[in-house]
Amino acid sequence: MKKLLFTLALVLGFGLAAYAQPRAIGVRLGGDLDVSYEHQLGKNMIEVEAGLPYIFDNYFGFHAAATYDWIFNFKSWSGKGEWNWYPGVGLAAGWHQCPDHDGHGFLGVAGRLGVEYNFWFPLQLSLDYRPVIGYSFGHGFYDRGFYGIALGVRYHF
Repeated sequence: MKKLLFTLALVLGFGLAAYAQPRAIGVRLGGDLDVSYEHQLGKNMIEVEAGLPYIFDNYFGFHAAATYDWIFNFKSWSGKGEWNWYPGVGLAAGWHQCPDHDGHGFLGVAGRLGVEYNFWFPLQLSLDYRPVIGYSFGHGFYDRGFYGIALGVRYHF
């Protein structure tokens, strides 16, 4: 019984600690259209995105990426908001169909380099570059995700 109570207390404590961390949810707009979720882990963050690829190139499909980002603060000029910049690395996967090819899946490594501004109210704006390089099943080297510049608009809570 003591082990059960200890386990329940431990699970509840980890759950509350995860819930207490700052988060942000929103969209990332660039060549792709992504739904984006950020979860801070101490001073750093994990960013997870899922979306539709190449909305301006007549591609069809879906993709997802997750990166671990290291956050570095700029000195605040106004004293109200907070500027951060962040590099990161992670994984990406998805399935795409080009207008002139059959559909194919891909798996790759994702990088990230970005800058964000957290307003004093719950809004976050970011501009980042997230290249994806990897293997496209049936087509070889995947470099289509190399052009991943996007503007992020998120609700920060």
